[in-house]
Amino acid sequence: MAKRFCFLIGYLLLLVVPLQAAPKRPNVLFFAVDDLRPELGCYGNTRIKSPNIDRLAARSVVFRRAYCQQAVCSPSRTSLLTGLRPDSTKVYDLQTHFRDTVPDVVTLPQHFKNHGYYTVGMGKIYHSGLNDPLSWSEPWRRPSRVVTYARPENVDLVRKKRREAKARGLRGKALSRAARGPAFECADVPDNTYHDGALADMAIQTLRRIKDRPFFLAVGFIKPHLPFVAPKKYWDLYRPEEMKLADNPFPPKNSPKYALTNWGELRAYDGIPKQGPLSEAIARQLVHGYYAATSYTDAQVGRVLNELDRLGLRENTIVILWGDHGWKLGEHGAWCKHTNFELDTNAPLILHVPGAKANGQTCEALVEFVDIYPTLCEAAGLPLPEHLEGTSMLPLTEQPDQPWKKAAFSQYPRGRVMGYSMRTDRYRFTMWVQRKDPSVVEAVELYDHQIDPAENVNVAGEADYKPIVERLTRQLRAGWQAARPGPIQ
Repeated sequence: MAKRFCFLIGYLLLLVVPLQAAPKRPNVLFFAVDDLRPELGCYGNTRIKSPNIDRLAARSVVFRRAYCQQAVCSPSRTSLLTGLRPDSTKVYDLQTHFRDTVPDVVTLPQHFKNHGYYTVGMGKIYHSGLNDPLSWSEPWRRPSRVVTYARPENVDLVRKKRREAKARGLRGKALSRAARGPAFECADVPDNTYHDGALADMAIQTLRRIKDRPFFLAVGFIKPHLPFVAPKKYWDLYRPEEMKLADNPFPPKNSPKYALTNWGELRAYDGIPKQGPLSEAIARQLVHGYYAATSYTDAQVGRVLNELDRLGLRENTIVILWGDHGWKLGEHGAWCKHTNFELDTNAPLILHVPGAKANGQTCEALVEFVDIYPTLCEAAGLPLPEHLEGTSMLPLTEQPDQPWKKAAFSQYPRGRVMGYSMRTDRYRFTMWVQRKDPSVVEAVELYDHQIDPAENVNVAGEADYKPIVERLTRQLRAGWQAARPGPIQ
C-alpha cells in the first residue's frame, strides 16, 4: 500500500513539475500616441524633452523608417488593428466603421482575446466614436471628468461659441467644429486635469488589477493632437524664443495640386486665420505647444512603464509604442497631416520584445504599420490569421540590418483621385490616379531622398529621372506583395 501511495505521489509530481516550468505567455502593453511625429530624443531630436519614451527606446528596437498606410487617424488605426490596407478595409475617412465594410475581420486585440488573453482598451485606440466591442474582454473606457481646456477664459470662450452656433441651428459635428477654442493652452494644473494624465491613472489601476493573467493592454494617448494643451510645467521645459520654425515654408517645386491641403483641421481653432499663412508669432506658439504636449504625454508613458516595472512585469511584457501618423509643423508652408509626404506617413515605432538580440538598436529597414499585427502575434507565439497583408518584423528584432522590404506603401484620397505613394530605399514616388479607372494617371511625384530628404523638389518631370519614373511606376503597379522582404534594389 505504501509503495503504491509513493508511486502515485511521484506520478503526480511528474505531471505538476512540467506545468510549473512552462514559460508564461508574454503580456502586451500597447501604447498608441495621436499625431506623434518622430520628433523624439531617440530619433535624434536634441531639442525635445522625451526622457521616458527614450528610456523605453534604450531597451527596444527603434524603427526609423516605419510608415502608416494613410496619414489620418481612422484609416491608419483601422489598417494597423485589422492587418488590412485601406483598399481592403475601404476605410478612407473618419466616419466609416470597418465592421460595415469587413464585418467578420478578426482584429489584433480580438485575436489575442480568442487565444486566452485578457484584452483591455482605453483612451483612443480606434478612432474616436468608432470603438469595437469584439476586440475587448471588458468594455472599452476613456477617462471621465477631464477637460479640454482648463483656463477659465478658454472655457467661457467655448461656451459662448457653442451658444452662438446652436442659435444658428448647428448640430452634431458641425456644432463641435464651430465651438472650438484656441489651438493651444498653458495652464498651471495637475496632469490628470487633462485626458492623458487621467488615462495614465486608469492604466496604472488596470495593470494592478490584471497583472496575474496574460493581458493585452492598449493605452491610447490623445496628445500631441490638437489642441496643444498641457500643464504649465511642460511648457516651461522650453524657451519660446528657441522654438525653431520650418526652414522650408513653401510647397515643393513642381508639386501637383493634389499634394497639399489647406490644413482645415487647424484653421477650425479660434485665432487661426481661415486662409493664408500663419504669423511667425502664432507659428512659434504652435511649435511650443506641440513640444509641450509631446513632453506631457511622454511623462504619462513613463508613469505607466514605472508601474509595469514596480509590478515585476517588465521581463515578460512585449511593449510597443507607435504614433498613428506624422504631422507637419509649418514644413511646405502647411500644418497637420492628410498628405502622402514623408512628414505625414513616417511615424515613430518602438518595439521591445523580451530577450531580443537587437534591443537597444535602431533599424533602418522599411516597415509598415500593417506589419504590427503579425509581429505581435509571432512575438507572443500566436498563429497568424490568413487575412493579414503585412509581414512580421520579428526577424528584425534579432538582426536589424538584414535585407528587408523593397518598399512601403501609403495612400490618400482627394475626391475623385487617389494618391498611391511608395517609399523605397532612395525615393518617394506618388501616382495620382482616377478612382473609377486607376489606369488613368493624372499626376506624378518623385522625390530623391539622396539629394532632397525634405522633399522640396518634385523631379518626376526631369529628363534624367525618366527611366526611374518608368521603373518605379512598374514597381508601384506590382504592389505590396512584390515588395516583401528581399535584397534592396
